[in-house]
Amino acid sequence: MKPTVLVTSRIPADIIAVLDEHATVIQGTEETKCMTRDEVLSHAAGLDAIINQNELKIDADLLGKAPRLRIVANATAGFDNMDTAAMRRQRVWGTNAPDSYSADTANHTIALLLAVTRRLLECDQYVRSGRWKHDGWMPGGRWDGMSFTGKRLGLIGHGHIGRHVATRAAAFGMIVHHHTRSGASEPGWLPLEDILKNSDIVSLHCPLNDSTRHLIDAQTLGLMKRGAFLINVSRGAVVNIADLIDALRSGHLAGAGLDVFEFEPDVPAELMAMPNVVLSPHMGGCTAEARQSAWRVCVDNVIRILSGEPPQTQVFAL
Repeated sequence: MKPTVLVTSRIPADIIAVLDEHATVIQGTEETKCMTRDEVLSHAAGLDAIINQNELKIDADLLGKAPRLRIVANATAGFDNMDTAAMRRQRVWGTNAPDSYSADTANHTIALLLAVTRRLLECDQYVRSGRWKHDGWMPGGRWDGMSFTGKRLGLIGHGHIGRHVATRAAAFGMIVHHHTRSGASEPGWLPLEDILKNSDIVSLHCPLNDSTRHLIDAQTLGLMKRGAFLINVSRGAVVNIADLIDALRSGHLAGAGLDVFEFEPDVPAELMAMPNVVLSPHMGGCTAEARQSAWRVCVDNVIRILSGEPPQTQVFAL
Protein backbone atom coordinates (compact mmCIF):
# COMPACT_ATOMS: atom_id res chain seq x y z
CA MET A 1 0.00 0.00 0.00
CA LYS A 2 1.27 3.44 -0.94
CA PRO A 3 1.99 5.92 1.85
CA THR A 4 -0.40 8.86 2.17
CA VAL A 5 0.61 12.51 1.91
CA LEU A 6 -1.74 15.34 2.83
CA VAL A 7 -1.29 18.79 1.25
CA THR A 8 -3.33 21.38 3.12
CA SER A 9 -3.91 23.52 0.02
CA ARG A 10 -3.54 22.82 -3.72
CA ILE A 11 -0.23 22.77 -5.55
CA PRO A 12 0.46 22.71 -9.30
CA ALA A 13 -0.36 19.56 -11.21
CA ASP A 14 3.17 19.02 -12.50
CA ILE A 15 4.55 19.03 -8.95
CA ILE A 16 1.79 16.75 -7.67
CA ALA A 17 2.52 14.37 -10.54
CA VAL A 18 6.01 13.77 -9.14
CA LEU A 19 4.55 13.02 -5.71
CA ASP A 20 1.85 10.74 -7.18
CA GLU A 21 4.55 8.29 -8.22
CA HIS A 22 5.45 7.70 -4.57
CA ALA A 23 2.26 8.23 -2.56
CA THR A 24 -1.47 8.67 -2.45
CA VAL A 25 -2.05 12.41 -2.25
CA ILE A 26 -4.88 14.18 -0.45
CA GLN A 27 -5.14 17.87 -1.37
CA GLY A 28 -7.16 20.81 -0.22
CA THR A 29 -9.65 22.34 -2.60
CA GLU A 30 -8.08 25.79 -3.05
CA GLU A 31 -4.61 27.11 -3.76
CA THR A 32 -5.11 30.22 -1.63
CA LYS A 33 -7.09 28.71 1.27
CA CYS A 34 -5.87 25.89 3.48
CA MET A 35 -7.76 23.01 5.04
CA THR A 36 -9.09 23.61 8.52
CA ARG A 37 -7.42 21.84 11.41
CA ASP A 38 -10.49 19.65 11.83
CA GLU A 39 -10.21 18.56 8.19
CA VAL A 40 -6.56 17.63 8.70
CA LEU A 41 -7.37 15.73 11.91
CA SER A 42 -10.04 13.75 10.11
CA HIS A 43 -7.28 12.22 7.96
CA ALA A 44 -4.55 12.14 10.62
CA ALA A 45 -4.61 8.43 11.49
CA GLY A 46 -3.61 7.42 7.96
CA LEU A 47 -1.03 10.09 7.17
CA ASP A 48 2.67 9.48 6.51
CA ALA A 49 3.46 13.09 5.56
CA ILE A 50 1.97 16.58 5.70
CA ILE A 51 2.85 19.51 3.44
CA ASN A 52 1.55 22.85 4.69
CA GLN A 53 2.21 26.58 4.50
CA ASN A 54 3.14 27.10 8.18
CA GLU A 55 -0.54 27.62 9.01
CA LEU A 56 -1.01 24.22 10.69
CA LYS A 57 -0.02 23.90 14.34
CA ILE A 58 1.98 20.70 14.72
CA ASP A 59 1.51 19.91 18.39
CA ALA A 60 1.18 16.91 20.69
CA ASP A 61 -2.55 16.68 20.01
CA LEU A 62 -2.12 16.33 16.25
CA LEU A 63 0.89 14.04 16.60
CA GLY A 64 -1.00 11.77 18.95
CA LYS A 65 -3.67 11.28 16.30
CA ALA A 66 -1.13 10.60 13.52
CA PRO A 67 0.90 7.56 14.62
CA ARG A 68 2.20 6.89 11.08
CA LEU A 69 3.41 10.45 10.49
CA ARG A 70 7.06 10.67 9.41
CA ILE A 71 7.52 14.22 8.12
CA VAL A 72 5.90 17.66 8.19
CA ALA A 73 7.18 19.85 5.35
CA ASN A 74 6.61 23.60 5.59
CA ALA A 75 6.45 25.49 2.29
CA THR A 76 7.95 28.50 4.08
CA ALA A 77 11.23 29.47 5.68
CA GLY A 78 9.57 29.70 9.10
CA PHE A 79 8.77 26.73 11.31
CA ASP A 80 7.34 28.37 14.43
CA ASN A 81 4.20 26.26 13.90
CA MET A 82 6.13 23.14 14.94
CA ASP A 83 6.43 21.80 18.48
CA THR A 84 9.92 20.52 17.74
CA ALA A 85 10.30 18.73 21.09
CA ALA A 86 7.09 16.76 20.56
CA MET A 87 8.10 15.96 16.99
CA ARG A 88 11.47 14.64 18.13
CA ARG A 89 9.78 12.41 20.71
CA GLN A 90 7.60 10.90 18.00
CA ARG A 91 10.50 10.74 15.52
CA VAL A 92 8.78 13.03 13.00
CA TRP A 93 11.01 15.10 10.75
CA GLY A 94 10.33 18.80 10.28
CA THR A 95 11.55 20.60 7.15
CA ASN A 96 11.24 24.05 5.62
CA ALA A 97 12.09 25.89 2.41
CA PRO A 98 14.83 28.15 3.76
CA ASP A 99 15.84 30.01 0.62
CA SER A 100 12.88 29.80 -1.77
CA TYR A 101 11.45 33.14 -0.71
CA SER A 102 14.63 34.92 0.36
CA ALA A 103 15.35 37.07 -2.68
CA ASP A 104 11.74 38.12 -3.17
CA THR A 105 11.28 38.88 0.54
CA ALA A 106 14.37 41.06 0.33
CA ASN A 107 12.86 42.84 -2.67
CA HIS A 108 9.66 43.42 -0.70
CA THR A 109 11.72 44.82 2.17
CA ILE A 110 13.24 47.38 -0.17
CA ALA A 111 9.77 48.13 -1.56
CA LEU A 112 8.52 48.88 1.96
CA LEU A 113 11.62 51.00 2.61
CA LEU A 114 10.98 53.05 -0.49
CA ALA A 115 7.24 53.32 0.07
CA VAL A 116 7.45 54.57 3.64
CA THR A 117 10.53 56.79 3.35
CA ARG A 118 9.34 58.40 0.08
CA ARG A 119 5.71 58.62 1.27
CA LEU A 120 4.44 56.85 -1.83
CA LEU A 121 1.01 55.97 -0.47
CA GLU A 122 0.38 59.52 0.69
CA CYS A 123 1.47 60.84 -2.70
CA ASP A 124 -0.69 58.33 -4.56
CA GLN A 125 -3.76 59.29 -2.55
CA TYR A 126 -3.04 62.99 -3.04
CA VAL A 127 -2.90 62.62 -6.82
CA ARG A 128 -6.01 60.41 -6.96
CA SER A 129 -7.99 62.86 -4.84
CA GLY A 130 -7.61 65.62 -7.43
CA ARG A 131 -6.05 67.96 -4.87
CA TRP A 132 -2.85 68.34 -6.90
CA LYS A 133 -4.80 69.94 -9.75
CA HIS A 134 -6.52 72.21 -7.24
CA ASP A 135 -3.35 73.18 -5.35
CA GLY A 136 -1.13 73.58 -8.40
CA TRP A 137 2.59 73.06 -8.61
CA MET A 138 4.38 73.18 -5.24
CA PRO A 139 8.13 73.84 -5.45
CA GLY A 140 8.56 73.58 -1.65
CA GLY A 141 9.34 70.49 0.40
CA ARG A 142 5.86 69.17 1.03
CA TRP A 143 6.65 65.73 -0.31
CA ASP A 144 10.32 65.54 0.64
CA GLY A 145 11.34 62.05 1.71
CA MET A 146 14.56 60.40 2.85
CA SER A 147 17.49 59.80 0.53
CA PHE A 148 19.13 56.42 1.06
CA THR A 149 22.64 57.61 0.21
CA GLY A 150 24.78 57.56 3.34
CA LYS A 151 21.93 56.47 5.61
CA ARG A 152 22.50 53.67 8.11
CA LEU A 153 20.45 50.50 7.80
CA GLY A 154 20.49 48.16 10.78
CA LEU A 155 19.47 44.56 10.14
CA ILE A 156 18.34 42.48 13.09
CA GLY A 157 18.84 39.01 11.68
CA HIS A 158 21.43 38.22 9.02
CA GLY A 159 20.35 34.94 7.47
CA HIS A 160 19.33 34.30 3.87
CA ILE A 161 16.92 37.25 3.69
CA GLY A 162 19.03 39.67 5.69
CA ARG A 163 22.04 39.09 3.44
CA HIS A 164 19.95 39.70 0.31
CA VAL A 165 18.65 42.94 1.85
CA ALA A 166 22.18 44.04 2.70
CA THR A 167 23.29 43.59 -0.92
CA ARG A 168 20.36 45.57 -2.27
CA ALA A 169 20.68 48.34 0.31
CA ALA A 170 24.39 48.76 -0.42
CA ALA A 171 23.51 49.33 -4.08
CA PHE A 172 21.45 52.34 -2.92
CA GLY A 173 24.49 53.74 -1.13
CA MET A 174 23.40 52.77 2.36
CA ILE A 175 25.77 51.88 5.20
CA VAL A 176 24.65 48.47 6.44
CA HIS A 177 25.26 46.84 9.80
CA HIS A 178 23.68 43.75 11.27
CA HIS A 179 23.09 42.00 14.55
CA THR A 180 22.62 38.32 15.34
CA ARG A 181 23.30 36.50 18.58
CA SER A 182 26.02 34.34 17.02
CA GLY A 183 27.45 36.57 14.29
CA ALA A 184 29.90 38.78 16.20
CA SER A 185 32.81 37.57 14.06
CA GLU A 186 31.15 38.63 10.79
CA PRO A 187 32.09 41.93 9.15
CA GLY A 188 29.45 44.56 9.82
CA TRP A 189 28.22 43.05 13.10
CA LEU A 190 27.26 45.42 15.91
CA PRO A 191 25.70 44.88 19.33
CA LEU A 192 21.92 45.26 19.33
CA GLU A 193 22.03 48.50 21.31
CA ASP A 194 24.37 50.08 18.77
CA ILE A 195 22.15 48.97 15.88
CA LEU A 196 19.14 50.58 17.51
CA LYS A 197 20.85 53.80 18.53
CA ASN A 198 22.68 54.50 15.28
CA SER A 199 20.40 53.29 12.47
CA ASP A 200 18.18 55.54 10.38
CA ILE A 201 16.19 52.43 9.45
CA VAL A 202 15.93 49.21 11.45
CA SER A 203 14.76 46.16 9.49
CA LEU A 204 13.77 42.91 11.20
CA HIS A 205 14.74 39.55 9.70
CA CYS A 206 14.99 37.27 12.74
CA PRO A 207 13.00 34.12 13.55
CA LEU A 208 10.36 34.14 16.26
CA ASN A 209 11.44 32.29 19.39
CA ASP A 210 11.57 32.89 23.13
CA SER A 211 14.48 35.31 22.82
CA THR A 212 12.97 37.41 20.01
CA ARG A 213 9.33 37.59 21.10
CA HIS A 214 8.68 41.31 21.79
CA LEU A 215 12.34 42.04 21.10
CA ILE A 216 11.09 45.39 19.84
CA ASP A 217 9.15 46.95 22.70
CA ALA A 218 8.93 50.30 24.48
CA GLN A 219 12.48 49.98 25.80
CA THR A 220 14.16 49.05 22.53
CA LEU A 221 12.02 51.48 20.52
CA GLY A 222 13.15 54.17 22.93
CA LEU A 223 16.77 53.45 21.99
CA MET A 224 16.09 54.16 18.32
CA LYS A 225 16.92 57.54 16.82
CA ARG A 226 14.10 60.03 16.79
CA GLY A 227 12.83 60.14 13.21
CA ALA A 228 13.99 56.59 12.40
CA PHE A 229 11.91 54.03 10.49
CA LEU A 230 11.08 50.43 11.40
CA ILE A 231 10.52 47.64 8.86
CA ASN A 232 9.21 44.21 9.84
CA VAL A 233 9.07 41.30 7.40
CA SER A 234 9.98 38.63 9.97
CA ARG A 235 7.23 37.65 12.40
CA GLY A 236 4.61 39.90 13.92
CA ALA A 237 5.24 38.97 17.54
CA VAL A 238 8.86 40.13 17.33
CA VAL A 239 7.28 43.58 17.81
CA ASN A 240 5.01 44.61 20.67
CA ILE A 241 2.36 46.20 18.51
CA ALA A 242 0.95 48.46 21.24
CA ASP A 243 4.41 49.88 21.96
CA LEU A 244 5.02 50.46 18.26
CA ILE A 245 1.75 52.37 17.96
CA ASP A 246 2.80 54.57 20.89
CA ALA A 247 6.20 55.28 19.29
CA LEU A 248 4.55 56.23 16.00
CA ARG A 249 1.82 58.30 17.62
CA SER A 250 4.35 60.27 19.69
CA GLY A 251 6.45 61.06 16.62
CA HIS A 252 9.49 59.24 18.00
CA LEU A 253 9.44 57.04 14.89
CA ALA A 254 8.92 58.69 11.53
CA GLY A 255 7.16 55.68 10.06
CA ALA A 256 6.98 51.93 9.65
CA GLY A 257 6.62 49.35 6.90
CA LEU A 258 4.93 46.17 8.15
CA ASP A 259 4.30 42.90 6.38
CA VAL A 260 3.55 40.96 9.57
CA PHE A 261 1.50 41.67 12.68
CA GLU A 262 1.38 40.37 16.23
CA PHE A 263 -2.23 39.15 16.01
CA GLU A 264 -2.62 38.78 12.25
CA PRO A 265 -4.87 38.91 10.36
CA ASP A 266 -6.16 41.42 12.92
CA VAL A 267 -4.47 44.79 12.36
CA PRO A 268 -5.08 47.58 14.89
CA ALA A 269 -7.25 50.40 13.59
CA GLU A 270 -4.68 52.88 14.88
CA LEU A 271 -2.09 51.54 12.44
CA MET A 272 -4.47 51.59 9.51
CA ALA A 273 -5.27 55.24 10.20
CA MET A 274 -1.62 56.34 10.17
CA PRO A 275 -0.49 57.81 6.82
CA ASN A 276 3.17 57.13 7.67
CA VAL A 277 2.65 53.36 7.96
CA VAL A 278 2.71 51.03 4.93
CA LEU A 279 0.96 47.68 5.40
CA SER A 280 0.99 44.42 3.45
CA PRO A 281 -0.73 41.09 4.27
CA HIS A 282 2.20 38.79 5.17
CA MET A 283 3.14 38.32 1.52
CA GLY A 284 6.71 39.58 1.44
CA GLY A 285 8.10 36.66 -0.53
CA CYS A 286 4.98 35.86 -2.50
CA THR A 287 5.83 35.46 -6.15
CA ALA A 288 4.72 32.61 -8.38
CA GLU A 289 8.34 31.58 -8.84
CA ALA A 290 9.09 31.52 -5.10
CA ARG A 291 5.99 29.50 -4.29
CA GLN A 292 6.79 26.90 -6.97
CA SER A 293 10.31 26.59 -5.59
CA ALA A 294 9.01 26.05 -2.05
CA TRP A 295 6.55 23.37 -3.14
CA ARG A 296 9.30 21.55 -5.01
CA VAL A 297 11.53 21.61 -1.91
CA CYS A 298 8.68 20.17 0.17
CA VAL A 299 7.93 17.40 -2.32
CA ASP A 300 11.62 16.50 -2.60
CA ASN A 301 11.93 16.26 1.20
CA VAL A 302 8.82 14.08 1.45
CA ILE A 303 10.00 11.74 -1.30
CA ARG A 304 13.39 11.41 0.37
CA ILE A 305 11.78 10.41 3.68
CA LEU A 306 9.40 7.94 1.99
CA SER A 307 12.43 6.45 0.22
CA GLY A 308 14.36 5.99 3.47
CA GLU A 309 16.71 8.96 3.02
CA PRO A 310 17.10 11.99 5.32
CA PRO A 311 15.57 15.28 4.13
CA GLN A 312 17.79 18.04 2.80
CA THR A 313 16.37 20.99 4.72
CA GLN A 314 15.56 19.62 8.14
CA VAL A 315 15.00 22.19 10.88
CA PHE A 316 16.16 19.88 13.66
CA ALA A 317 18.07 16.64 13.93
CA LEU A 318 16.53 13.27 14.83
